[in-house]
Amino acid sequence: MTTFLGLDLGTSSLKAILTDEHDALLAEHSVPLTVSRPHDGWSEQDPRAWEGAAEAAIAAVAAQADCSTLAGIGLSGHMHGATLLGRDGAPLRPCMMWNDTRAEAQAAHMDADPRFRAVTGNIVFPGFTAPKVDWVRENEPRVFDQIDKVLLPKDYLRFWLTGQAVSEMSDAAGTSWLDTGARDWSDDLLSACRLSRGQMPALAEGSDVTGRLRADLARRWGLPQVPVAGGAGDNAAAAIGAGVVKDGQAFLSLGTSGVLFAANAGYRPDPASAVHAFCHALPETWHQMGVILAATDALEWLSRLTGRSAADLTAGLGDLRAPGRVLFLPYLGGERTPHNDAHIRGQFLHLDHATDATEAARAVLEGVACAFVDNRDALAATGTRISRALALGGGSRSAYWLDLLASALGVPLDVPEAGDYGAALGAARLGRMAATGAGPEIATPPPIARTHEPDPAMAAPLAEVQARYRTAYHRLKDL
Repeated sequence: MTTFLGLDLGTSSLKAILTDEHDALLAEHSVPLTVSRPHDGWSEQDPRAWEGAAEAAIAAVAAQADCSTLAGIGLSGHMHGATLLGRDGAPLRPCMMWNDTRAEAQAAHMDADPRFRAVTGNIVFPGFTAPKVDWVRENEPRVFDQIDKVLLPKDYLRFWLTGQAVSEMSDAAGTSWLDTGARDWSDDLLSACRLSRGQMPALAEGSDVTGRLRADLARRWGLPQVPVAGGAGDNAAAAIGAGVVKDGQAFLSLGTSGVLFAANAGYRPDPASAVHAFCHALPETWHQMGVILAATDALEWLSRLTGRSAADLTAGLGDLRAPGRVLFLPYLGGERTPHNDAHIRGQFLHLDHATDATEAARAVLEGVACAFVDNRDALAATGTRISRALALGGGSRSAYWLDLLASALGVPLDVPEAGDYGAALGAARLGRMAATGAGPEIATPPPIARTHEPDPAMAAPLAEVQARYRTAYHRLKDL
């Protein structure tokens, strides 16, 4: 039996899974990670903590299952992080994470330069890599002057595992330095940031071999010196795990943040809509994402406010019903798609004496559904039409929420059978592609447990609340 290892570097944990050639899960282990927030808007992690987490996770997997037949390793990780290495290969400072927003001024300056949107196909968001490195140039010049390589988080893991400084297209597309259509670094944009191609990692596709496991690590773990695949950024890896690789296939992720992800056969940028247009993890494919910053996070916020668990808040909602007057805007930390608005904040409107915690919870679910409709319409403006989508993430356990989302979006939402179809599986599949030469055919969709169909009777009332939702944003955004 041939086996494959997937490593998924998340914000709060590193997860390792071992699968066979049929995607059967043989072993898994997660190691928690912590985020440091020394100042408002800062979010950092020590890259050396990732090494320790990977060491512990791989050792735990090896203790659960026979890894002697391991044939390949794939990597996934949170995107946009700025991991700066000196000439000795050691980190010069903590990694600035995807949710670090200190570089807002630098991002605005870059985004005002029309070259960035034209070349990358995306707005320069404060969370992207380029403005963070420019913040270092302006605020930590001694660190900036020592930069030998700028790596994304999962690519730092690759550097540690193989000794090779390599990235791949899906992750590199989130830096604001990649020519996304040409799938290559832009020397012009790098020069605008006082950087050079020599400070960037080499580029590969997600299914390419990018190096082999270092001999000393292989001996220590009792593993063969297997190839390490290019891998993918976390959402592209989740798409590989969920089988969302062909034009028009899509998934809706109800996690802490919300993502509406569509695979594309061609490159369809539209920066003005704040839709992310990135390379996919497979050659000659791209993808688009609409991103909501607070999905289940909005419900968790209400849980903290009321002292009732999210499960308790949503347990008594019953069958889907038309929205009431209470309106919720889920912009607790600003919003990405379609507004690119870092300053807007969450709102409750039309509260009265009869509003209780259950009605507030219903309004929160409806507000997030409205945000997803905004994302659907932003994707549609580029020519992307979604006819159905997989429902993933912790929020997909709520049947009420999925009924609401299906009706608001007007598309069926398919819920996979129990199993892990996320980024770690996508990473393992990419490891399998690199090791065996297999192609997109192994990225199959999961078996479906149930489907939530749109309720035609809800179309009119949901359209009405969508109109009120959009009016509210435009009335309130400048207050």
